[in-house]
Amino acid sequence: MRVLGFILQKEFRQIFRDKSILAMMFVMPTVQLIIVPLAMDFDVKNINLSIVDHDHSSYSQKLISKIGSSGYFRIISADGSYSEALKKIENGTSDVVMEIPSSFEENLVREGIQKIGISVDAINGTKAMIGGSYLNTVIADFNSNLEINIKNNPTGSSTNQSAIDITYSNWFNPHGEYKYNIVPAVLVLLLTMIGGFLAALNIVREKEVGTIEQINVTPIKKWQFILGKLIPFWLIGIIVFSLGLLVCRLVYGIIPVGNISLLYLFAAVYLVALLGFGLLISTFSNSQVQSMFVAFFFMMIFMLMSGLFTTVDSMPAWARAISDLTPVTHFIRVMRMIVLKGSGFADVKMEFAYLVCFALILNSWAIWNYRKTS
Repeated sequence: MRVLGFILQKEFRQIFRDKSILAMMFVMPTVQLIIVPLAMDFDVKNINLSIVDHDHSSYSQKLISKIGSSGYFRIISADGSYSEALKKIENGTSDVVMEIPSSFEENLVREGIQKIGISVDAINGTKAMIGGSYLNTVIADFNSNLEINIKNNPTGSSTNQSAIDITYSNWFNPHGEYKYNIVPAVLVLLLTMIGGFLAALNIVREKEVGTIEQINVTPIKKWQFILGKLIPFWLIGIIVFSLGLLVCRLVYGIIPVGNISLLYLFAAVYLVALLGFGLLISTFSNSQVQSMFVAFFFMMIFMLMSGLFTTVDSMPAWARAISDLTPVTHFIRVMRMIVLKGSGFADVKMEFAYLVCFALILNSWAIWNYRKTS
């Protein structure tokens, strides 16, 4: 233990000697946690809409007003023909074109039915699908509140078939705000990037400076050396995690529903697994550039397959298998369950077992792969 104490003393002196690393460890993730979730707003708003109104009736004007006041659409033009409006989709100015045919009001009053043309720019598939769905919803609501429909059906129910009245509620996120889903996951991602990159550069820095040879000739055991490299960054990771939870509370108003101690337990085990992975990369690498590229390769996989941007359940089977093999996926799942749902240990015990296995395997591999002789 005395030898381990000397290694820890050396590591802490080395960390606090470099002010740029201190700024990278504490300031960068805090600022990123404040900025990144604000930019990762998945709510589709400000959809540019071009309207081609061939009718110019009171009904068509009411429909246009209703769409404009919905808060999701921005009416950018009222074109005289469909071809003019289509050019705006082609040059990227407009996202949706709605064409109201002539005799729109007349056909509605006389026949009770009228078709409307909607063309959507589907280059951005998500925006096209959601934007088209928003527009269909607004039109359906407009249709149900038409005077002729209310007169023909004053009770609001169908005379030919039974009506199903749907009542729904959002559990764990009553207002459906994106921040409650994104912010905990972004915190995990920033913790992963900071801890992973710093650990990956640790041992390889000793190789480049030349101090690794001096350490190798000492009677320090391999597990003592790896543990001495892991503990300082583990403590720093816990501090960064605490700062992240503080930012979640002060900036976004997110207060964990579940047990804070359970969050810290998972964070502690996750950091051991993550730092073990970074140290493993460092034992394989011969330069900091090589270590950075390898770490970046795996960090991109962790980020894209962790369930941050798309749910893991929507991935193909082979992608889900890879996702389950990354500790980031399990910690993001745990963060959302504890922070939003207030889940207890019984609900997340399988995720805890996964993280413990990752920690044991990765750190054992790092200790085994580190060689005191080359």
